[in-house]
Amino acid sequence: MRTENKTEVIVVGGGPAGIACAVTIARAGREVILIERGSFTGAKNVFGGAIYAKPTREIFPDFEKTAPLERKIILHKYALLGNEDSTEITYRNDEKDNENVSYSVFRPKFDRWMAKQAEKEGVIIITETVVKDLILDDGQVVGVKTELEDYYANIVVLADGVNSLLAKKVGMRNKITPYDVAISVKEVIKLDSEKINDRFHLKDDEGCVYQLFGGSMLGMLGLGFIYTNKDSVSIGLGVTLNELVENKVRPYELLDQLKQHPAIAPLLKDGELLEYSAHLIPEGGYKCIPDLFADGVMIAGDAAMLVNNMHWEGTNLAMMSGKFAGETALRALLEEDYTAEVLSHYQQRLEQSFVMKDLRTYKDLMDVMHSRCASFLGYFPKKINAFFKMFTTVDSIPKKDKYRNFIKSIFNDRNPLELIKDGGNLLKLLWGILK
Repeated sequence: MRTENKTEVIVVGGGPAGIACAVTIARAGREVILIERGSFTGAKNVFGGAIYAKPTREIFPDFEKTAPLERKIILHKYALLGNEDSTEITYRNDEKDNENVSYSVFRPKFDRWMAKQAEKEGVIIITETVVKDLILDDGQVVGVKTELEDYYANIVVLADGVNSLLAKKVGMRNKITPYDVAISVKEVIKLDSEKINDRFHLKDDEGCVYQLFGGSMLGMLGLGFIYTNKDSVSIGLGVTLNELVENKVRPYELLDQLKQHPAIAPLLKDGELLEYSAHLIPEGGYKCIPDLFADGVMIAGDAAMLVNNMHWEGTNLAMMSGKFAGETALRALLEEDYTAEVLSHYQQRLEQSFVMKDLRTYKDLMDVMHSRCASFLGYFPKKINAFFKMFTTVDSIPKKDKYRNFIKSIFNDRNPLELIKDGGNLLKLLWGILK
């Protein structure tokens, strides 16, 4: 057995999944090395974004005392954007002791903080190093090849992101299709905290999340977002790759149009652009989850396609998958058995948790959205806005005539067969959720 450059566990990728895994292993007194290709952990990460307190506390119990948090999210807004109009729904929760809170954060700052906590626990972090391939011995993963040298371990955990080339090389994941990923683009725009509080109806340290449907993305499988930070706003959108190709548009063009929408532009007025970033996001859902374990190896986080796109959850799933992978690695180290039979406990832990249960709940979501995208993210948002325009307009037309004309317009604008198909697909989704 190789002894040089040998450790017990190697984790590839310094995002939430990788760090959660490494911390779990190090706390038990076992050896673990984390290899990150960026200049620091979080350097390559892009997200909206918010982190969720409950799963984060499972990894870092006292994180709220020292972590670089921006604002506590108390306001959720959902906006259906037409070409010029919008319909919005707002939910506000001012509970002071709500343990299931979320916080807006900047991932580069937050991931750096997590890395420091991991190093305190004994994790060895190697940055600016690209893992080019896995080392196999009789079909079992026993280490990694980097651009500089080889490292050996009993177990390798792949947490290297949505485009995990290593998972493909070892045959655990098929090639990603344009239907399975979205390109997300984001800008961070500097604004005074007073303007943020005034425009989003907040107090200091209170935060807001906007989820945006339609607008520049009308009829496309894409969603937009706004997150408030202490003295800036993060705005962005994600659109599936196939939609961008088929519509011959670039994501930054859609973002520029979104920022100019009458419902959005006043929120960003006089802001200064600080940062632009882009990233691939896994969108395939439950049906695109790859093999999660094999002899000597496990896959966690975005590399495992663990994203709940209905609820915009990814970071919490990544953390929990990393934790479960770490606990499974500890079991394997204790038993000195690194075969797929032992590492299968990782998938069992995921299946027993909310992670797989939630993903399975929405297993038909992406199929339905791809097949009925023009309806659910094009026709119906416009029709809902048209209804509220009719409902709030005061003129000389009798209300009963307005209602009749609106109902007639539904069938005039939309083929009845298409409406039936829309209804059937909606029932399919609801049945999948409730059964």
